[in-house]
Amino acid sequence: MHEGVDIVEHTVRSVLHDVLGISEERLALFDETTPLFGALPEMDSMAVAGLLTELEDRLGIIIEDEDVDGETFETLGSLIRFATDKALG
Repeated sequence: MHEGVDIVEHTVRSVLHDVLGISEERLALFDETTPLFGALPEMDSMAVAGLLTELEDRLGIIIEDEDVDGETFETLGSLIRFATDKALG
C-alpha cells in the first residue's frame, strides 16, 4: 500500500506543477505541512476546480462537491491524504 501512497503523492505534486505552474524546484521544498489555499498566490478558487478535475482524470476517481471541505486544500499533506483516501480507499 505504501507504493500506492507514493504514486498518489507524486500525482498530486505533478498536478500542482502542471495546473498551477509551480516549479519542480519549489515543489521539492514542499512538505506535508506546507500551506496551500490562502498561502499560495497561484491557488485561487478557479485553480481548485482545475486541480480537482485533473486529480479525477489522473487518479481515475470521482470527487463530489460534498467530498471537499476547507481542510482539503489546507496543506499539501491534507490534499495528499484526501487524494489517497479517494484513490485507495
